[in-house]
Amino acid sequence: MNMHAATQVRRDDLSASLNAKLSIYLINLDRSPERGMRMEARILEKGLSFQRVAAVDGREILLPVAGFDDAGYRRRHGRSANPFEIGCYLSHVECARRLLASKAEHALILEDDLIFEEDLVATLNAALDEGGSWDILRLSTVNRGRKYKLRSLTSVRNLSISLTREKGSGAYVINRKAARWIVERLMPMRLPYDLAFDLEHLGGLRGLFVDPQPIRQSAERTSLIQNHLAGFRLPRSRYVSVLPWRAFYETSRFLARTCCLVESRCRGWWM
Repeated sequence: MNMHAATQVRRDDLSASLNAKLSIYLINLDRSPERGMRMEARILEKGLSFQRVAAVDGREILLPVAGFDDAGYRRRHGRSANPFEIGCYLSHVECARRLLASKAEHALILEDDLIFEEDLVATLNAALDEGGSWDILRLSTVNRGRKYKLRSLTSVRNLSISLTREKGSGAYVINRKAARWIVERLMPMRLPYDLAFDLEHLGGLRGLFVDPQPIRQSAERTSLIQNHLAGFRLPRSRYVSVLPWRAFYETSRFLARTCCLVESRCRGWWM
């Protein structure tokens, strides 16, 4: 067997191993078939199987809607309801529900504007081998904040922790414990999804990163969620309620993740 053939066999084995370990859910709007097809091709090129999850379309949401706490959203986030954010949120919750309805222990949840790095499958296999160390594993981010290394996963990627807020929910892995938290504790919606699930410490969960990230959000177009955000802003008086919540979230996150980092290093787990 030549080197190329041996490499392909190795890749096929890694893909088969990953397919046996987790479910993969691809969130895609019915009215965006081109984006869905591009992502499907990228997933299949990695030798992975997946389920498409039809995204909840914000254009079809009529308020009030079940699963959305309008008053709580205004108090915590300081904006009026954005139907596209609601649709995004409910789509991610649906993926968590599907994991709980399955026999799988983990799920990889993907939005439809992603680019995979070459070593994605090998990285995911290595990360799942460390699955007892995390409940939510983030594979992408739109932030550039520092990540603190805990352990090497591969020769080029690390299992890391971020001490500050991270945005974006393009690609991440959850276990069943995290799925239950999303379905039971993150409903009804009171924050945009990427901010809500970045508060995993409030559910007693551990959230880690793969760094450098093996999946990038491609920014092929401006997100519908981001378009015209100014139109959803409330008067400045909103800060009376928003700032205490924001201070609590930021402070508690920083303290919880710092304790996790210190504990890991004191135990000699990092390397």
